[in-house]
Amino acid sequence: MLFWLTEFSDGGDFFNLFRYITFRAGGAFFTALIFGFIFGKPLINLLRRKQKKGQPIRDDGPEGHFVKAGTPTMGGLLILSALIFSTLLWAKTTNPYVWIVLLVTVAFGLIGFADDYAKVSKNNTKGVSGKVRMGLGLVVAAAAGFAATIFHPEALSNQLALPVFKDTLINLGLLFVPFAMIVIVGSANAVNLTDGLDGLAIMPVMIAAGTLGVIAYAVGRVDFTEYLDVHYVPGTGEILVFCSALIGGGLGFLWYNAPPAAVFMGDTGSLALGGALGAIAVCTKHEIVLAIVGGLFVVEALSVIIQVLYFKRTGKRVFLMAPIHHHFEKRGWAEPQIVIRFWIISLILALIGLATLKLR
Repeated sequence: MLFWLTEFSDGGDFFNLFRYITFRAGGAFFTALIFGFIFGKPLINLLRRKQKKGQPIRDDGPEGHFVKAGTPTMGGLLILSALIFSTLLWAKTTNPYVWIVLLVTVAFGLIGFADDYAKVSKNNTKGVSGKVRMGLGLVVAAAAGFAATIFHPEALSNQLALPVFKDTLINLGLLFVPFAMIVIVGSANAVNLTDGLDGLAIMPVMIAAGTLGVIAYAVGRVDFTEYLDVHYVPGTGEILVFCSALIGGGLGFLWYNAPPAAVFMGDTGSLALGGALGAIAVCTKHEIVLAIVGGLFVVEALSVIIQVLYFKRTGKRVFLMAPIHHHFEKRGWAEPQIVIRFWIISLILALIGLATLKLR
């Protein structure tokens, strides 16, 4: 919205600053952060009044979680509100990639909200049917994947780019949209599975968003892509504004989600943010790199898949409890210990992901 101020610029005044993505990204970050600080407490109080008993706690979960009974959920509304407001204020709203990522985020947020509402209203851990959530997510992801093929340069449309092997493109053809669906829905559900401890999911999401924001900015500049020898995707640099808003909104939320959490993110936030990461990866042609940057989410999701398949086959468990962060809880690790160590792992993986920009 503020980008229109550049119309008043003669090239050497204050309004010219709004031409720069980095300036608007900084503005988006601080706007979302301040938004979170201002509206965080009132939103939590509202959620507490409306939900009364808060998020239902699983009977088969770790014993330490029962003390969290009564904590309100749907805190993702704070992140999404800050993110949407800040992005629309600072981003160039004629950019198609911004809208693809933003609409995916909102759509998955609505799916998550419906699931959270069902859990809270019925006071049990069963919300919207998993098949319904999956089906709606696949529809949203299919639309996003198809839109990406339209706006990608012709030489990159329906192509899978590989990190390190930068001259290699794999033509997926009609399979690109199903592939994009797997990336987006998989990312959404992986983040959702990770959101099981106070502060565990939001920091890795912010780290991944920051990494993907840098990648989006780099692949959206022809001079950077020539130097790094990566594929140029014009227009993706604007996604940095979205990522900065996400980080700002995430920090504002973490202020209230830090142990002991005053509010939980809920599926409203985790599905939305996971879907956003997947959509960014699809738009920037860095789907494989997302699996590296978001390696923590991949491990969390794999731990559940392995646990379920192995139990069905043998009647035994690989982990004491899945997702894997609960396994470490069962082994006696303190919750803050798990959270901080997982943050460290996320940061390491993000640096590895960034390194792929230069490696070949």
